[in-house]
Amino acid sequence: MRSTLKMPKVGDAANEVVIMELLVKVGDAVTEGQNLFVVETDKAQLEVPAPFAGTVRDILIKVGEEVPTGAPTLVLEA
Repeated sequence: MRSTLKMPKVGDAANEVVIMELLVKVGDAVTEGQNLFVVETDKAQLEVPAPFAGTVRDILIKVGEEVPTGAPTLVLEA
């Protein structure tokens, strides 16, 4: 089953984050909890983990892009 992962809320006041680094590429197998990408708020850099194990099918974000909470980030197939 394919699921489009959405940008989680990463801080109390942060409604947008900047994508700093992608840690996976299309075709990578990931485990639950494995970090997928690094984001930056106005206060900190944080890693965003996979909510479940699967294979990365599509990446919908780019390094340097500002992404709002709830926006699609990547497609993961379980």
